[in-house]
Amino acid sequence: MIEKTRVLFLCTGNSARSQMAEGLLRAFDPDRFEVFSAGTIASFVRPQSIAVMKEIGIDISGHKSKSVDQFLADEFDYVITVCDNANQRCPIFPGPARRLHWSIDDPVDSGSESEPLAAFRRARDELQQRIRKFIQET
Repeated sequence: MIEKTRVLFLCTGNSARSQMAEGLLRAFDPDRFEVFSAGTIASFVRPQSIAVMKEIGIDISGHKSKSVDQFLADEFDYVITVCDNANQRCPIFPGPARRLHWSIDDPVDSGSESEPLAAFRRARDELQQRIRKFIQET
């Protein structure tokens, strides 16, 4: 059995970007990657994140927000921060974890009243592009 590449996506609240990234990588290449997500603080998975992922056929409705604290003793091949705040507060993980940083705009702060899902779609689409490239290069 081939050992899977372990990836942790990290954001501030583990409510949008990191949750979508986890769902995307898990859906795109489940045979090669074991995927997790966490936040510098745990909160909740935003319904907008669930909705925009459902639009592309990925169900993250069962995801739960988790604190990075529960992963501090775990080894990862990659720790990918998807927001600047998490990048600044990312702890050191044991083992060979390679750190990557993707600065994805916070859809919570950049949504509009007229189209509340637009910012979540933009974040999802940018994450999709980055994850597809990550898969090709890994």
